[in-house]
Amino acid sequence: MVIREHYLQQIRPFYDSDLIKIVTGIRRCGKSVILDQVQDELKAEGKKCLFLDFDLKPTRNMIPDADSLIDYVNEKLCEDKLYLFLDEIQNVKGWNEACRTLRLLNCSVFISGSNSRLLSKEFTKELSGRYISFRVRPFVYREALEYARQNNLEYSITDYLVWGGFPASIALDNVDAKKRYLNDLNDTIVYNDLENRFKIRKKEEFERIVDFILLSNARKFSAKSIADYMKGKSISVSVPTIIKYLGYLKDAYVIADVALFSPKSKAKLNYYYKLYDEDVSLNSIRVAGTRYDLTHNLENIVLNELLYMGYEVTVYDNKGREIDFRAEKDGKLYLIQVAYSVTEEKTYEREFSAFSNIDNSVKKIIITNDELDYSTSTVYHYKLRDFLMLEEL
Repeated sequence: MVIREHYLQQIRPFYDSDLIKIVTGIRRCGKSVILDQVQDELKAEGKKCLFLDFDLKPTRNMIPDADSLIDYVNEKLCEDKLYLFLDEIQNVKGWNEACRTLRLLNCSVFISGSNSRLLSKEFTKELSGRYISFRVRPFVYREALEYARQNNLEYSITDYLVWGGFPASIALDNVDAKKRYLNDLNDTIVYNDLENRFKIRKKEEFERIVDFILLSNARKFSAKSIADYMKGKSISVSVPTIIKYLGYLKDAYVIADVALFSPKSKAKLNYYYKLYDEDVSLNSIRVAGTRYDLTHNLENIVLNELLYMGYEVTVYDNKGREIDFRAEKDGKLYLIQVAYSVTEEKTYEREFSAFSNIDNSVKKIIITNDELDYSTSTVYHYKLRDFLMLEEL
């Protein structure tokens, strides 16, 4: 088991808080495991814990609704604080009322869950400010490498560029098995969760659009361009419908959008986005054969790593020249360009020239999969293998 200290250190200050602790994120990213790890820490300190998994039918049958959950927990209360873990809580009728009541008792409440009836982001809407939320993501490369080693497997950077960071996929030492697992996960998230949750009637249309979006990671977003593309495939869909579908994917943590930063206004411009997949495997399972999109997946992975590190990320417009990422945290600012390789002269000139006329007070970084060091006096080159091992820039 990989101890996900990155998340545990965020949750620890709230172990005794009366706020409801929500562990949220895309399916199968490890939310339940983090609840287990929090529980292990508390038990090691002699704390009283109660874990209920509502994905299990016997638990659902025993505790079907809010009243029965409150009654069940009440029977377990004593003088000492009870640390209560409720996994897949959305399966309890009136779960939100139960959580709001339990937090006022001698309980510290932790919850997690996601399915077609309640997507992860909707937890926050149901609890009216009485919560603190912790976003969990699939493994970053450091975690993936550790997990693979624990399973006596190799997991190269190329493996990560193709198959991403879903834990259960990494444990499978067979490409066909990985594809089968990831396709089943995709079907559950995209087709079961989203189509059922939002009662999508034109399922074939929706699935074709989702396939196009997830294959187009690290590209500029235009709802109109997607609509135009689908029209060329004999599927007529309106721009408002495209925007609605994108919203569904964001709510389920399937994609992320990154806005443009304007140097003139020193603010985000919300009319322009680039889209990225939550995990690059969502791109790779849609690729025909083995011609995986390593170039765009590499940029996608850099974004995911920056978000994991806690940076606020936007796209930067340098007077018409796009720089992939503007990353800011704790008053420190970085401009980051990403390329698979800059060994060819034309590519080198294109990628490095994006930094032209930018003040040297800003740290400029280029990240590539090259082994040679291409750093200059003004631009620092990170080899991808080194960048993936960083805690922060």
